[in-house]
Amino acid sequence: MIIDKVKKVNKEENVRNRNEKASDMMIGKWVKCDKCKEILYKDDVHNNLSVCPNCGRHFRLSSRRRINQIADEGTFEEIGQEILTKDPLQFEGYLKKVEMLKEKTKIEEAVKCGICKIEGEQAVIAVMDGNFLMGSMGSAVGERITLAIELSIEKKLPLVIFCVSGGARMQEGIVSLMQMAKTSSALAKHNEAGLLYISVLTDPTTGGVTASFASLGDIILAEPDCLIGFAGPRVIEQTIKQKLPEGFQKSEFLLEHGFIDRIVERKNMKSEIAKIIRLHK
Repeated sequence: MIIDKVKKVNKEENVRNRNEKASDMMIGKWVKCDKCKEILYKDDVHNNLSVCPNCGRHFRLSSRRRINQIADEGTFEEIGQEILTKDPLQFEGYLKKVEMLKEKTKIEEAVKCGICKIEGEQAVIAVMDGNFLMGSMGSAVGERITLAIELSIEKKLPLVIFCVSGGARMQEGIVSLMQMAKTSSALAKHNEAGLLYISVLTDPTTGGVTASFASLGDIILAEPDCLIGFAGPRVIEQTIKQKLPEGFQKSEFLLEHGFIDRIVERKNMKSEIAKIIRLHK
């Protein structure tokens, strides 16, 4: 009788220990794919360029990881890091939220810009980061991207911009919307100089970014299964009072209808960009 009780206690203790261990493993070490619903070990996903090994779903990347994947090792030199967020409307809580995001993401704004080499080919690169206010475009983002464009013109180098954004930053109002005109004007000068601009659309690319520099590339690439558009599908349906086609605003749909030039998987993106730069030279 006593032995049975001891066995039962030991069994319950073992089960509890296993459950606690499993719980500890789940915290921060696993990720769920929102497409195939598989639970994946985070290190396996990272080692696969943040692509689901089960279904090929491309997870969103931080600007830091994207630069590490695209730029040749040790070649990235950042520019514009001194251009920081302003609060032109004195929007309540805005700068406090920005400071919290800086601490959390370890970056200063929603885009990182610089010069690097891509398979030995020198280029100016700008990489947006959806972890920072969903990659929204405020005055600092617009100014950094404009600086990258101007540097590309000055040094006669190709320009590559990786876009991910929820659109204009509402906390900066009309100042945010003005960045659409600023970046588009700079790209017009870039085009007049006969230089190459490759726009790479990633998930999601929406709002004022889609309506400005994201859509002005000489060549527009996109990752698979990205949401790309101006307004969201629900807003469009409510406006036009019609049901949208299946897959509307996904990169595959946009390729079929001529909005983008090619869909490129992440594992091939670096070599594809380098090849385009060489062809342009």
